[in-house]
Order: sequence, then C-alpha cells, then structure tokens
Amino acid sequence: MNYEYFPKLLRAALNNDRKNIEAIALMIGRKLKKEDPKVSAEIMKILSCTNAGTDVLRSIDMSPVPVDRETRSQLVKLEEPLKIETPVLKESVMNELVQFLKERQLIDKFLEQNIAPSNSILLYGSPGVGKTLIAKWISFKLDIPMVTLDLANSISSYLGRSGQNVKSIFQYAKEQNVVLFLDEIDAIAKRRDDATDLGELKRLVNVLLKELEDCPVSCVIIGATNHPELLDKAIWRRFDRNICVPMPEGEQRKDLIIRGLGQKALELDGVVIQMLVDGTDSLSAADICKMCEHIKRRTILYPNETLIMSVLTEYCEYAVLNTKEQKVKLCKALKSNGRKITVKRISEITGISSSSVDRYLKE
Repeated sequence: MNYEYFPKLLRAALNNDRKNIEAIALMIGRKLKKEDPKVSAEIMKILSCTNAGTDVLRSIDMSPVPVDRETRSQLVKLEEPLKIETPVLKESVMNELVQFLKERQLIDKFLEQNIAPSNSILLYGSPGVGKTLIAKWISFKLDIPMVTLDLANSISSYLGRSGQNVKSIFQYAKEQNVVLFLDEIDAIAKRRDDATDLGELKRLVNVLLKELEDCPVSCVIIGATNHPELLDKAIWRRFDRNICVPMPEGEQRKDLIIRGLGQKALELDGVVIQMLVDGTDSLSAADICKMCEHIKRRTILYPNETLIMSVLTEYCEYAVLNTKEQKVKLCKALKSNGRKITVKRISEITGISSSSVDRYLKE
C-alpha cells in the first residue's frame, strides 16, 4: 500500500477537516481491500455509520456514551484499547494484576462452577506511580475499550443531579463490554462521617456503593485514588482487590531509566546508570520518565555536549542527593566528563555551593 495517504489524513484530522478525512479514509479502505480485507471492512463500516448519521461507536458495536441531561456534555471519555508497554511495577503488584487478568480470561470456567471471578480493582498510591497506566494496560490486555470517569473534574457539575448521572454511567458499563475506570474516586467516595462534607456528596456515596454492589461479574471496574485515607470503609469492601501501587524501588527505577533512555542507555556505563538510580529514590515513575524525556531532548538541543553531560545536567534537576557520597560522585563525574568545566559551572548545575564543590573534587 502507498503510505502517502497517511500524512494527508493526519493534516486533515488536525485541521478538523471532516470531508477530507472521510475521502482519504475511503481511499485507504479501497487500497486495503486485497491486502488486508479485515481492516478495509472496518474502515468501510465506520464510514457507513458516519454517512448514515449514527455515532461511529456503532462500528465497534457500542452505544454512544451517556450525557448529562441538561448540559448534553459527555459524562465519560471512551478510549479504544491501544498497545501499551507492560508497566514497570513491583513483582507482588504485577502478580496480582496478572492473576486478575487470568480470572477475566477464564470467566466461563469460573461461572460453570458457580464461582464469581474478580471483576474490580481499587488502586491506591501516590500521584505518578502508574495507576492510570495500569487501567489502560488492563484494557489493552483484555482487548476492550476503557471508559473513564474523572470524578475530581466532574463533581462540581454533578451536584444536584449527580446520583442520576452516576447511575447512567454504571448502566452503560453494564450494557457494554468495557473497563470502567473511576479516576480519583475519593472525590465522591469520602467517609460518610466527614463533618465537612456536603449532604449531597454523602448521598452520592450511597449511590456509588449500591451501583458497585449490583455490578454483574461481566463488568470490569477499576477505581484509583491518591488519598486512600479519605475513602469510606464500605468502598474498600466493594472492590475484589485492593492494590497498593508503591513508589518505584531501585530495581524498578533502573528498568524505567533504561527503558526511558532507550538506545542512549547502552552508551552509558553501569556506574552512571547506578548514580541515576540512587538519586531518584524520591521520584515517581512518571517523574523518572519525564527526566528521561528531558535528557533525550537535551541531546538534540546541545549536539556538541557529551551524552554524559546531558544526562547529569538534567539529572540534577530531578535528583535528591541525601548523602555526601552522592554529591562527591556527581561533582567528580561532571568534572571528568565536562570539557573544561569550571567549579562555578558545576555549582550552577548541581545547586551545591562552589566551596563544597571545590572540596568534593579534592577528596
């Protein structure tokens, strides 16, 4: 197939040019008819739904997502399952997730023996540890779309009609084959003894509890919270598995750094990699990934700079150096790899005083 259509399709999509999107998609569908009839048929089905004036979700046998009766805004965001790398997690956490997936894949065998398989997970942990990534990965592994309800961003518009909207969302999840992701569930699932809470929110907790309890095993529900201490005790019992997603330990940080730097990690020796691992013990997985992205960008912005200088300079923006040994190693690494780098410049990069840098370099 000629791939010249793809840049055209991208330009049309980014310009919201629906007419051209449909025309280019039609050409692609026709070109693929012999090469990949399955994909060609799917493209034609999507275009058929569009031309008939029906929601494109019909092309994957799904109903349109529920909307708020008054504002007509969508209550959830729907994402089709996309290939995603396996999250870098502690072994015990990954084992629980794999077991959950096995139960979902063997659901018929469980039901034949009148055993209910797990259908819900509550993920809790600090921001950036990978809770949303886990939900997307489960959606990918089960090959079903994910429907996200961001409770923190939606709660203000729900007050007054929140209960009915939550019921509509759960009804949709029951009727469709989806993963329902309740992000920041603490926004509505707070303890009912919280004296500062509004009465409407307390009623909403009761609605949520009932909906969770009434969900059939065919539904897959994932809740996520950064504040487990705020959750009502009954919420914990409604989820089959309560999984703490911890901050990455040394082994996970190393895996994240090597994966994040890609080919460039192969150009660094083990000492430098270990330095990065040791100095990122207070960072979340998301922060480590961001650090790696900034390192790769810097290598493009400053092509005359050595790779290790780019790595160490960006690392200093993120690292928390708790020991003198870490500071000495960093200063010496910068000195030995920087081209005529001065004590003052090392001080500027690391945030360590010039006098301390000078002392560390002499040790």
